Amino acid sequence: MLGGVITVLTLNIGLDDTDSPRGGCTTHLCAVLVELLSKLKVKFRDYPLLIRLNPNVPFKTRGNGAVCLRLEVEKKAVDVIKELVLKEVSRLADLSFSGTDPGVAFLLGDIPAELRRLSEQAMCDMVSLNEAFRIAEKCGAEIHTFKEGRGIIGALAAIGETLEDDYTYELITYRVPENWGKPRAIDIESVKEMDRLTSPDTFNNIDDDRVLIAPHGPDPVLYGVRGESPEVLLKAYKLVKVHEPIERWVIFRSNQGTDAHLRVKRKICNAHPYMSAVIEGVVSSKPVVSQGGHVFVKIRDDTGEINCAAYEPAGSFRWVISDLIPGDVVRVYGGIRPPSLSHPKTLNLEKIEIVKLAPNLKLHNPICPNCGKRTSSAGRGQGFKCKKCGKKIFAEKVTVELARRITESIYIPPPRAQRHLTRPYSRLNRKNAPPIKLLDPWHFP
Repeated sequence: MLGGVITVLTLNIGLDDTDSPRGGCTTHLCAVLVELLSKLKVKFRDYPLLIRLNPNVPFKTRGNGAVCLRLEVEKKAVDVIKELVLKEVSRLADLSFSGTDPGVAFLLGDIPAELRRLSEQAMCDMVSLNEAFRIAEKCGAEIHTFKEGRGIIGALAAIGETLEDDYTYELITYRVPENWGKPRAIDIESVKEMDRLTSPDTFNNIDDDRVLIAPHGPDPVLYGVRGESPEVLLKAYKLVKVHEPIERWVIFRSNQGTDAHLRVKRKICNAHPYMSAVIEGVVSSKPVVSQGGHVFVKIRDDTGEINCAAYEPAGSFRWVISDLIPGDVVRVYGGIRPPSLSHPKTLNLEKIEIVKLAPNLKLHNPICPNCGKRTSSAGRGQGFKCKKCGKKIFAEKVTVELARRITESIYIPPPRAQRHLTRPYSRLNRKNAPPIKLLDPWHFP
């Protein structure tokens, strides 16, 4: 305080890699922090951010999501808040699991351009730990690592993502600790009714009779509903019926459902393993269906050729790929899988846009001029013969263009096979933009 004036600072807090396959959840840790920080009377500048990172990296966390809190705090409270955050990470992170390596980042003030660039890279490519440390030092971010500290990459990326281009929201509910690991008691019919009353303003709630809002692991999440506004999520929350207590809930602002990882167009020669890529090219092979029901097809551009794959869990999306023919112009979206002994470097398809269909031309035997039936070959160099009336004719085969079952449009897998970041059909022509207004309430407690 100078001359009676209270100094207020913007404090950005990034967290990642606190969970493990056996439990824990970074968003749950964030929700606990929201409660504790609210008791300290800090001002939240935004909803907590849930930032999903590149889903194709080999060492991702369970949901590959980092979180960020943006606060306005008195200068004298900064150290108290930092100590609180680090204490809760130590308490709630699954530090005994070998693959859990939490990272915490604190940044005062505005977001530097270099940190924004790191965030963009973390959405669609690899970021090394050394690069994260370098950028943190350059930007003046204070970082804290636990064990290997790989979570610092996501923590910095979450701070650097300001969600100015597009975003969605997710209301996540959490279970009381004594129910962690037990079957979730969610009324399926109420989820169907919620979906009927709120979609398309909410999305990916259900696929046929399969409920998509609830995870299946032992983590603290009960369910999460994704949508276009906090208001519709509160409506959805009131519609979903559960038969177990809810410990807490929080509304997050997120890059889920925005294709944030699929924004950079690449040439095939520049597509390297673990990258998320958008490639435009021409289909250069007939699709092949493997024994397991996977579909493979090759495309080429002016720099090379790459194998593309649609796997069995993608359901009917595979048959779109199997209907492609050489010459189709397509734009493919997905992650680059490294080559193996059995497969070359492959783009795992998450979406395809058919830009231009090639004519599907087939050669047919000519029609008999007498009876109108299709003739058959009479032998090499002997023309054609009608089996019905016996007439022989000498003519060329006729080129016929067959109708295509697919059209020039965008195709994505069904909701159950989509990634967190996949833009669903309901959002293909929809975007959200600032300003952001905090709803009251946006969390409990």
